Amino acid sequence: MRFRSAAILLLVSAAASGAGADDPNYTQDGKLKPPADYREWIFLSSSLDMSYRKLGGLMGHSMFDNVFVDPSSYREFVKTGTWPEKTRLVMEVRAATEKGSINEHGRFQSGDSMGLEVHIKDSARFAGGWAFFAFNGSEPAVQIPSGADCYSCHQQHGAVNTTFVQFYPTLLKIATEKKTLSPNYHP
Repeated sequence: MRFRSAAILLLVSAAASGAGADDPNYTQDGKLKPPADYREWIFLSSSLDMSYRKLGGLMGHSMFDNVFVDPSSYREFVKTGTWPEKTRLVMEVRAATEKGSINEHGRFQSGDSMGLEVHIKDSARFAGGWAFFAFNGSEPAVQIPSGADCYSCHQQHGAVNTTFVQFYPTLLKIATEKKTLSPNYHP
């Protein structure tokens, strides 16, 4: 009985604080903890050697970007065509290789993650509503300064809510049907 009461108290405390299982997790000094289970989230898309710069962009090797979104935010996007508060989009970067096993043509992902970035919506915490974080391993990350190019680029080119939905085919179709595409977005 005591365990049951403690569990109910814990659930009530989490609900009162607004913290849910899918909510972002911060340290006391405001750093974002990397989401440990993001590979169990909804997979949105993968790209190979994609760059937003006209010149250059490759660092001497090919890379895949894999994008995931937390399940509750995905479900809300499917219903409404927009991202709810506490949305977390994770971009994982992995090396691309041509040599391995039986592969004769093309590239596949290899090795450990080479980087992890999170784009998060939290209007109560961040001016402009969205923030970016880049992780170095499993250590919590500080917010990328709001003057960084990623903010203005996403604001100017994001298809929905400053996010690059234009690169997630299934979600672009939903946003188009629900008429939630940003006026800044030009295909």
